[in-house]
Amino acid sequence: MNVQRPGAGLAADWRRPETRPPPCSLQVLHGAPPSSWGNVTMIFLTRAGTAVAAALTAVVCVGSAPVAAPAPYPSAPKAPPPLVAAPGLTDQRPCPGQTDVTCADLTVPLDRTGAVPGTLKLRTAVFGTPDAPKGTLLFLTGGPGQPGVPYVQRIRERLPEALAQYRLVMIDQRGTGDAAVECPALQREVGSSDTVAPTPGAVSACAEHLGVKRNFYTTADTVADLEDLRRALGVRSWTLDGVSYGTFTAGQYALAHPHRVRKLVLDSVVPLDGAGVLYEDALGHSAQVLRTACREQGCRFDPARDLATVVRRDGNGVGVFNLLVIASIIDPKLDNPRFGILGAIHASASGDRARLDGLVAGFSAPSDEPASEFSSGLHAATLCADSRWPWGDASAPVEGRERALKRAVQRIRPTAVWPFERETAGAQGIPRTCLPWPASRPNQAALRRTLTMPVLILAGDRDLSTPVRWARDLAAVTPRAELVVLAGAGHSTQSRSDGGARAAEEFLLR
Repeated sequence: MNVQRPGAGLAADWRRPETRPPPCSLQVLHGAPPSSWGNVTMIFLTRAGTAVAAALTAVVCVGSAPVAAPAPYPSAPKAPPPLVAAPGLTDQRPCPGQTDVTCADLTVPLDRTGAVPGTLKLRTAVFGTPDAPKGTLLFLTGGPGQPGVPYVQRIRERLPEALAQYRLVMIDQRGTGDAAVECPALQREVGSSDTVAPTPGAVSACAEHLGVKRNFYTTADTVADLEDLRRALGVRSWTLDGVSYGTFTAGQYALAHPHRVRKLVLDSVVPLDGAGVLYEDALGHSAQVLRTACREQGCRFDPARDLATVVRRDGNGVGVFNLLVIASIIDPKLDNPRFGILGAIHASASGDRARLDGLVAGFSAPSDEPASEFSSGLHAATLCADSRWPWGDASAPVEGRERALKRAVQRIRPTAVWPFERETAGAQGIPRTCLPWPASRPNQAALRRTLTMPVLILAGDRDLSTPVRWARDLAAVTPRAELVVLAGAGHSTQSRSDGGARAAEEFLLR
């Protein structure tokens, strides 16, 4: 199904109220009452995100009715104009549209060994004063590839009580925002998606465009930038709040500099030893998500079994998985009638493929999302450097990677990824991006392995982007961890559930 995209990709689309899906109710763990969503535009991504505008058009193509937009989330009260952000930050000025927020630049070396010359100018934003009662809160967005500064206002809206006590700091991490890594072909093909597989040519063109610079977009490089930022701000220690890939960055910083971190909020957790690049946990968790949604909606079929039928008949496992991963962000209970995902899967299994095929095509459509909103080039450079691969680390030669990947896929137990096939694990976008990525400098992970400060871990039980098992596994090995699993919630709980935001604020204000 050919879909004409009416606008930009996922993050931009959520800024247009006429195309927002309706709110979904969700319930906090331990029986708290349902709460409604607000008008939240921030999208923190590690494991998903592509052409929702195209997806919405695809739904209309197969006959769905429009749905009214939710009422706007109330604005947080404005604070008085801030004091000077910090003497170590340059070109301090009011942020565009936010006169009470100070934007400034942090200059860092491209290569901290000095072998490759050059510097990077990272945009920062500071809201509040240095004498805030609870100190400084650094909020880290996701991706990798998403900027931070554009989301200051949304963090203020979601955490207003906490930010009455903290000074908020956000940063466009290296390779994002106004200084984003630009790889036009890769950007068009995948946008902000992990699961859509790019062509090898687009990947190779991106790596060739970056040249030697591709070696300096690891998370360890970002951790060093954050330590420079702490010193520039003049704070002895601070609190970190990370979402999605931001949890990995925050966790690596806390492992490298434990005495500089007072406490951590980790929302939608990426494991501290790196993401599961074959996605077995998410593929297998999809059966529970589908069946729970079916039980809640009173449907009289097994959507997991139907999905197994469809992907084996049609060979479209990656496309269907991409659809479900994005749904776990924008429609985690799978009850949005504009999408009708459960019914589409059932109809396809029964022979009527039109609706599901339209959804899959729409959610996988080429993206016109600009790199300044989400850099697919930075995403590739960082994931390929950071992750543990079947062929070893990022320094492994390209020759032999495909064979190693095939062997790893064959070792997957079919029951571990059912209702999908194990071949889907090797065909989705993460391994397909890094198979042709040239041998590069691997990330240098922190030597420590255990977080010793107080840690709040937030997870949505419907999240297929960073599945809840990752959160539970981290909580089990973290001595001072508190785990909150939000029933009915998906990815990025602070931005997408009042329960997640409330749990974060309570933890931050202790």
